[in-house]
Amino acid sequence: MPYYLAPSILSADFLILGHQIKEAEDAGADWIHIDIIDGHFAPNLTMGPVVVAACRRATQLPLDVHLMIQNPDTLLEAFAQAGATSLTVHVETCPQLHRTLTHIRELGCGVGVASTPAHLPAPSNLFCIS
Repeated sequence: MPYYLAPSILSADFLILGHQIKEAEDAGADWIHIDIIDGHFAPNLTMGPVVVAACRRATQLPLDVHLMIQNPDTLLEAFAQAGATSLTVHVETCPQLHRTLTHIRELGCGVGVASTPAHLPAPSNLFCIS
């Protein structure tokens, strides 16, 4: 199974975001990981489709967009249009998980599924992209 280096831009300096993405590329990143947090599902509030679109303009690397948000179905199209290569959703936020994953694939994106550790037996986190 191949391994990919996917640094997160969550702690990047947004004043020089494009430069920091380029630094990650030059350091050997295979993907750029973007954590989207809505302040409801998880306590932080991060970024949205506009920042993903800016990242798309800054790199040709795949953009792995991790949606830590309630009701991700309402924003799948916006993130796909912004340039996400793959969309990862949390199983506990998708009452119709199969329908959500099918929709992501129909949008032309890879699919990832994650869960918070309290929702899964060991190992404590599930993550796969197809």
